[in-house]
Amino acid sequence: MSMLPVLAQVTLLMLNRVGSSILFPLHGNVYPIGFYSVTLNIGQPSKPYFLDPDTGSDLTWLQCDAPCVQCTETPHPLYRPSKNLVPCKDPLCKSLHLHGCQCETPEQCEYEVQYADGGSSFGVLVKDAFSFNFINGEQLKPHLALGCGYDQSPGPFPHPFDGVLGLGKGKSSIVSQLSKQGLVQNVIGHCLSLQGGGYLFFGDDLYDSSRVLWTSMSRDHPFAELIFGGKTTGIKNLLTVFDSGSSYTYLNSPAYQALISLVKKELTGKPLREALDDKTLPLCWKGQRPFKSLQDVRKYFKPLALSFTNGGKGKTQFELPPEAYLIISRNGNVCLGILDGTEAGQDVNIIGDISMQDKVVIYNNEKQLIGWMPANCNRLPKSKTTSF
Repeated sequence: MSMLPVLAQVTLLMLNRVGSSILFPLHGNVYPIGFYSVTLNIGQPSKPYFLDPDTGSDLTWLQCDAPCVQCTETPHPLYRPSKNLVPCKDPLCKSLHLHGCQCETPEQCEYEVQYADGGSSFGVLVKDAFSFNFINGEQLKPHLALGCGYDQSPGPFPHPFDGVLGLGKGKSSIVSQLSKQGLVQNVIGHCLSLQGGGYLFFGDDLYDSSRVLWTSMSRDHPFAELIFGGKTTGIKNLLTVFDSGSSYTYLNSPAYQALISLVKKELTGKPLREALDDKTLPLCWKGQRPFKSLQDVRKYFKPLALSFTNGGKGKTQFELPPEAYLIISRNGNVCLGILDGTEAGQDVNIIGDISMQDKVVIYNNEKQLIGWMPANCNRLPKSKTTSF
């Protein structure tokens, strides 16, 4: 019997898989919940876990009964790790250790992840089965590396998560591992709804690339200029990252103070005054009566934008209408969802969830591009390719 038909089938399957995507619903909101979560099914037998999708970090990890030295509150029982340890010499282990592997024993790979908010996770790398439903109808259970986190230090605002879904572009990220196995393109996208919820996807056939505004991901020119009410502000060279693990947007102190001055000047003579008693966020304003929604106040605030230079190929604007940087607090006041990053210990400017709402934001790691376009994030997208 000839091997050619079998090889042809395998090749067709691989092509079909690389052309397919995985789609996940998201739950949560910027305020009042303060975070988004995605459900992943992991293990043998497969069990559901709620993870924090974080484009600002690479490693996916679960709070783990290894046993656990220090774990925070979890929605599900702690993950019981597989016996399949990732050894110290594995390239995935090396990718987590910038200065070479520093393992206590060669049979296992320790990791430590530290987050901008001061939280951290320490544990070992294991491999286990992840259950994925591809949009072309395939169900696959690839074995992927994840962290078994048995010692967590929570940040100042801990959320009840089972773990973190690292969506960065490093080798250890789930999408990089899936891409290496030929199962999806190394592309991530998310759409966060202003009404709460939304969706996350891996792969590149759930959007029309020609409608997307793109800018480079490289460290050479992800610099932005702040635009206020359609006019330049002189606030330039803002080194910027898109971070789905951050609820709010952060600017460095000089840019933040300049923005505050512009906003306060714009509000002069408007029926708003500072609500010093509202501690929801650092800067809130109250009206003559409590506000019910952003529609009540958006007329008082100018649109913002971040203008990215595309290495001599013109500029791309990331627009921030008032609803992309304001919230209505439980007290019925309007609060600024852009915070002082320097004060919070951030060394870069961060575009957080609040500013990415009602947009599809795409991280194309294959082409080192990041892109965005307006979207209805309440509706799950359909594939632009026909699968067999």
